[in-house]
This record gives sequence, C-alpha cells and structure tokens, in this order.
Amino acid sequence: MKVVLRNPSRTEVVAGPARVGDVLARFAINPETVLVIHAGELVTKDVVMADDAELEVRPVISGGAGPARCHQCHGTAVIEVRRHNAAYCAEHFVDHVRTQVREAIDRHRMMSYDDRILVAVSGGKDSLALWDLLLDMGYRADGLYLGLGIGEYSDYSGRLVADYAAARDATLHTVDLAGEYGYDIPTATGLRNRSSCGVCGLSKRYVFNRVALEHGYDVMATGHNLDDEAAQLLGNVLRWQTPFMARQSVALPDSGGLARKVKPLYRLGEREMAAYCVIRGLEYVVEECPMVGGNTVLRYKDALNELERTSPGTKAQFLFGFLDRVQSTHFANADPAGEQLVACSGCGLPTTRPRQTDIAPVCAFCRTRERVVASAGRRDGVTATRP
Repeated sequence: MKVVLRNPSRTEVVAGPARVGDVLARFAINPETVLVIHAGELVTKDVVMADDAELEVRPVISGGAGPARCHQCHGTAVIEVRRHNAAYCAEHFVDHVRTQVREAIDRHRMMSYDDRILVAVSGGKDSLALWDLLLDMGYRADGLYLGLGIGEYSDYSGRLVADYAAARDATLHTVDLAGEYGYDIPTATGLRNRSSCGVCGLSKRYVFNRVALEHGYDVMATGHNLDDEAAQLLGNVLRWQTPFMARQSVALPDSGGLARKVKPLYRLGEREMAAYCVIRGLEYVVEECPMVGGNTVLRYKDALNELERTSPGTKAQFLFGFLDRVQSTHFANADPAGEQLVACSGCGLPTTRPRQTDIAPVCAFCRTRERVVASAGRRDGVTATRP
C-alpha cells in the first residue's frame, strides 16, 4: 500500500490489507488532525484498505498535524529547537549537539586531538554532557571535580561524577575545598563585600587553573552554555562593564601562569544540554544549588528567555553578534587583565600588579580565603591566622 503523507510531503509503503486507523498509528498521526483520501474520496479510520491501494494523508490543523517530525529522517521528533526552526529524533539530535560543539571548537581553534584536556565537572547537566561529548569525539579529556562542602548537594554531585568516570574508565581529579584550602562555600556566607556565589566562582576559577597547570594540561574546558554566556553578557552591557566585556570570550589563550580556557558548549542552550543528557542516559543533578537564591544571573536568564519565547534566536544573535562583531574587533588586542600580571606573594599564581609598588601583590583568591577563614574563626571564637 502506498501512503502519501503531506506537509511535509513524502511517500511510504505499508503492507496491506490494513485498517486506516492502524496505518495512521504506524506514523504516530492523530486521526483527528488529518483527512485520509482514497481515489478522490474520504475514508474513515475503520476502513480496511487493500495491499495495492493508495492513500493520501492530508493535515487539516493549522500549524501541523500530529507530532513534530525530525527534519533529517522525518521520524517522530523528541525535541524542537525553535531558533533553528527544526525538530530532531533522538539520534539526529545527538548529531546536532555534536555538530554545534564541532563548530565551536573549529571556529575558535579551541583544542586539537594532541591536547590534554581537563574538563571542570560539577555533576550538572552541562559539564557532564561536555565530558561525554569530548570523550565520544575522540579527545583526551580528563575530569576535575571540586568539592564545595554544600552538604548533601555536594555529596550527591560528587557521587554522580565519580560514577560517570568509573563507567567510562576516565581519569578524574578530585579536590576538596575545605581539606585543601581550609574553608567551604557555606562558610563564606555573610561576607560583606562578596557573596557566597562570588566566593564559589572565584574558588572554582582558581582551583581549576591551578590543577590544570600542576598536571600539565594544555586546555581547561568548562560547561558554560549559550544561556550562561548570553546572561553574563547582558549583565555586563547593562552596567557597561567594559573590562568584563573585554574578558568575556569563549576561548582565552594561556599566558604567564594562566591555562588556556575554552567553552565548547556556547552554541547550545540549557534545554538542549538537558535533552542530550536524557537521551544519552546521563544522570545529573537536576536540583539547583541550595545557595543560588538571589543570583543576579538567573534574573538575566529569565529576561532573555522571555525574549526568546516571542522571538526565537534572540539569545544566539545577541551573543554571537558580540563575539563576531564586537569582541573580536574592539577587544581583540586588549589585555584581559587590564594590568601587568605579577606573581602572587601568597600562592605564586598570576595577579595584577598593585598600584603601590611597595605593597606585596596578593591575588583575589588569597585575599578572599584569608577573609573567609578569619570570619569563620570569629564566629567560632577562634583566632584565625593568615593561611
């Protein structure tokens, strides 16, 4: 039996005799959304058609009939990506994700197959998906997990990362913030000039860079996605934070004690990364960090998502336009640090030179660590010493 499906048009062959309703079910089509035509006449779902019959299935609902179809194989789609005006089945969606990562890597020359890559893995969807993608694409990618000491949340995320590494027989470095540096993120709550999220971000950047350098990795990769980068850019633009805009890049070169940093997921949104994990069977931490409440970046994401809802592609146009037309032109030759880098007197890693040359240079991480430990000591009635 020949079955002509319309909008989009394609022809399928089905063995007959067969009931019309069963033919529609084979293609996951709701009978209430189509007309079925045989020899110029309408037929109902209960009519049995002969093996040599020809049917036309014509949609009648504006906007489509039945489930969305994969734009590559025309099978039933599992996800639609509106900014691409496309839908994908599971197999072709994974191909789409890999294609976007390949585009990001090649466009910005992020890494080569000779590089040793360290992936910062938190247990969330983005970082686990990134590690999975790089391994499947043939890169030499190891993982780094930083234990932040946030109770059951950190315990669970650490187990997920360890389980994934074991399942893939992949190398995983683990650093415990409290054991290595004398504080955890809950301890940082209440600092006057830096939020716990700020301390968390600073600590991650410092530890990731240090481990990459100490173990001789060529590249450090993070799971920052399209939503992350667009929200960060929006915040920088709203406040005209030009030094931060100069530093916002998806590929930062290595320089004087700073490892090369790349963000291969910047062309993919959070929804796409979550869908990738579900399709690939990757278990990740679904719950938000319990300390993230009030984070400004989340409000920027909400604003951008509302724009995206009515105008698909807004986030990509905003970020890609900045990277291609502004960052590469106006900030291409800018010093991301804005000042000369010197060795921190505490840890030896790079920091900016102090304005007063007679003051020993101390990096932001060492300063913050000292304040957090001192604050914790005061709360506990203990006199803190300089770490």
